[in-house]
Amino acid sequence: MFDIAFVGHFTKDTIENSQGSTVNRGGAYYYGAHVATRMGLQAAVVTRLAQADWGAIEELRAMDVTMYAKETPESTCLRIVYPTANLDERVIYATGFAGAFTPGEVAPIEAKTFHIGASIRGEVPLNVIAALAAKKARVSLDIQGFIRVNDNGTLRYAKWPEMSAALHLINVLKVDSTEAEFLANTKDMRDAVRFFAAYGPQEIVLTQNAGVTVYAEGKVYEYPWRVREITGRTGRGDTCTAAYLCKRLNASPEEAARFTAALTGAKLEAPGPFKGEVPKEY
Repeated sequence: MFDIAFVGHFTKDTIENSQGSTVNRGGAYYYGAHVATRMGLQAAVVTRLAQADWGAIEELRAMDVTMYAKETPESTCLRIVYPTANLDERVIYATGFAGAFTPGEVAPIEAKTFHIGASIRGEVPLNVIAALAAKKARVSLDIQGFIRVNDNGTLRYAKWPEMSAALHLINVLKVDSTEAEFLANTKDMRDAVRFFAAYGPQEIVLTQNAGVTVYAEGKVYEYPWRVREITGRTGRGDTCTAAYLCKRLNASPEEAARFTAALTGAKLEAPGPFKGEVPKEY
């Protein structure tokens, strides 16, 4: 029984911004597992990637993360471009895809919480979400990997026909402000979290440029990132979600939201996954 298990592709991310271009390991599981291990939790990962990128597996195994990895002909590769100073504005191109998960790939794992962190629609089919829900654990899902579709190499938002069916199966939904505006048709993030809650998730974690908004038990909690300078925008949502889910194992939604804002703010100050000290005061 793991504390938390992450399901999602490894991604090879080429990140381009005003400072230049870098190639980094990525994927929701990659950022999330770093958070879980820094918090002293037992984490597992279910992922798919090419043999050429197997170093990403060994890196996490060395951190005592249990890896369930399937070798695929190619890894999911993304080119992430930040054209302006607004780090919530980005253009993402897909140049490789590691294929769809199957229910059999998640069958052997038991965890208190599962987080589905997909990058592109088609990565995690509805039958895999249902298989995780059937385990009677808490199930979290990041909506980005279900509304981002590959349109001739460019990832674009598209309505998700299975949204109602999927969201009725999960407990926690992660969404960012751009995704929320697209789906809920509102710029008011308090209205947006209530829109998503009506589909069934008991808790909503919403990220935006200024901080995190959490909806739980009919209440909304908002906390700003405590950050001096943002140099590590990529992975913000994945880090935030993992921090919230891990803290919620033994804390209230309000405390988990405060903790999440502090830890994510620390991550934003450096590129790559969170490798700092876990906040003791928040």
